[in-house]
Amino acid sequence: MNSSRNKDLILSVFSDTRTVFSLNDVAMLIGESEFKKLNERLNYYVRKGKLLRPRKGIYAKPGYKPEELACTLYTPSYISLEYVLQKAGIVFQYDERITVVSYLSRSVDIEGRIYAYRKIKGEILIVTQGIIQTGNVNIAIPERAFLDILYLNKEYYFDNLTPLDKNLITKLLPEYNSNTLTAKVKKLFANG
Repeated sequence: MNSSRNKDLILSVFSDTRTVFSLNDVAMLIGESEFKKLNERLNYYVRKGKLLRPRKGIYAKPGYKPEELACTLYTPSYISLEYVLQKAGIVFQYDERITVVSYLSRSVDIEGRIYAYRKIKGEILIVTQGIIQTGNVNIAIPERAFLDILYLNKEYYFDNLTPLDKNLITKLLPEYNSNTLTAKVKKLFANG
């Protein structure tokens, strides 16, 4: 292996602010178009313990951010649902999973952490309103997570609706194009 090219690769990866990379991310980062060779070079660093490979085609720095892995495993996707609502104090039930909205439903266990993906309609998934992007992490604001969970579940119990901005929910609601969801939201805020 060409040692200066490898040093450039590992330097590029560790100089980047991201902690998780798809093979494509690394290829774009270093300007490499030979995926087979790049994969071999990355796997060399996995064997040497410099990089991790939590999934085929996904590479990570040691101490990577689990939220970043969640958004890199399946794209497009964004962290939402229970994970966001729990952090915002809207649901009190502890759930250690990272819950993600994506184009598929799947549960993945990586290094003892569960990544739970829920499928949502493509028209909703591509709307960027109410999603904050920081590096590789796309995460819903509590109001978006609230609407996502109501949209995906027939019934859901919320412990505390006080932190939610009702005006923001009203602005986001039309993106779901659902009379059922609108009725659920009205009923919840009428009762509490």
